[in-house]
Amino acid sequence: MVCLGNICRSPIAEGILRHKLKSQGITHVETDSAGTSSFHVGEAPDRRMRATAIQNGVDIEDLRARQFVPADFDRFDLIYAMDQSNYNNIIALAQTEDEKNKVRLILNEIEPEANKAVPDPYYGGDEGFQHVFDLLDEATNVIIEKYVKR
Repeated sequence: MVCLGNICRSPIAEGILRHKLKSQGITHVETDSAGTSSFHVGEAPDRRMRATAIQNGVDIEDLRARQFVPADFDRFDLIYAMDQSNYNNIIALAQTEDEKNKVRLILNEIEPEANKAVPDPYYGGDEGFQHVFDLLDEATNVIIEKYVKR
């Protein structure tokens, strides 16, 4: 899961997916999140996103921001970008077509080919964090059904 700073959208996407996998007893899937920038490396997720997570029964307190690195292409089978800008930043690091094919916009799991962005709630009000949670909750349901439970 990749966004810009790895303190709002991508950590909650990772947290939701991790929570669902654990609650379903699925242990063979590795989850992680990163940012395309180094702005917040080492920081905990935004306090408003942590609060939203807890309100929805998801714990992301242990997550810390890191920057996406080319080695992530080797480590992961799927890489989900939260928006087109971050998608482009990830694709720019890809060396092969196989690496490029691993990168997807996460909301395309809900609406294929719509290329919608998960809105960045950082500069908005608290309601934006819940909206992001709801979008990613739906997308992670599809991811589990499509890729994990096959």
